[in-house]
Amino acid sequence: MSNELMRNTLPVLSGAGTLEAYIQQVNKIPVLTLEEEQELARVFVENEDLEAARHMVMAHLRFVVHVARGYNGYGLQLADLIQEGNIGLMKAVKRFDPDRGVRLVSFAVHWIRAEMHEFILRNWRIVKVATTKAQRKLFFNLRRSKKRLGWLNYKEVQVVANDLGVKPEVVVEMESRLSGLDIGFDLPPGADDDTAWTAPAAYLENHSASPEDLLTSTDLEQHNNGLLYAGLGELDNRSQDIIRRRWLSDTKTTLQNLANEYGISAERIRQLEANALKKIRASIAV
Repeated sequence: MSNELMRNTLPVLSGAGTLEAYIQQVNKIPVLTLEEEQELARVFVENEDLEAARHMVMAHLRFVVHVARGYNGYGLQLADLIQEGNIGLMKAVKRFDPDRGVRLVSFAVHWIRAEMHEFILRNWRIVKVATTKAQRKLFFNLRRSKKRLGWLNYKEVQVVANDLGVKPEVVVEMESRLSGLDIGFDLPPGADDDTAWTAPAAYLENHSASPEDLLTSTDLEQHNNGLLYAGLGELDNRSQDIIRRRWLSDTKTTLQNLANEYGISAERIRQLEANALKKIRASIAV
């Protein structure tokens, strides 16, 4: 429904020209009465009438603009926020049930804000500041608190943490993320040598080993792996299977599972494992 509905709606919006003209245009669209909204919703639900859905969307575009203006402080274009909110509105219209006794505007606000939140979190910083549901909730609540309070003191951090059900250190970490700015790793084009020290490339030290050390480490690892598999090859098939499944598999098999397969006790499996490991260690030590 959404793609076709968007194709029907976009020609009207594209003719608006500027954002100001678009806002003026959507504000002229009449607001639906409760009876009109219920009738259109039932026509859409029962007959999948896209024109009825389009009518409901168009009548609520002004509400999307109102919600989008509440997110102006994130440094993103209002037009982009409105566009994302319109997508949420169309999703809400698709799922709206007129028999629940709720107006569409009350139902749609969740979907509109959800789309805007996703857009903000994707585009507010180059590095994502919130990836989990708890972090997203903290992100938006903390933004509102900081607008009112500025930097949070210890007591305010405790209050925010208690209200949102998170640890105080999580609040402090998110506050530092909100206050940070994106910077390039290297100097921007045209920068002079006097400002070279300001680029992270000038002061972030690489603590990794030298190429010679890395090569030596790789050779040693390959040598040890060769000894390990050589020692493994000297074991009987049952001992090899036990070692592979107990130590070399991504999912470690229990002693009891192996015991059930081989028809012996778990203690016997443990003894076979210990003997096999002893032989492999002896082989590597040679």
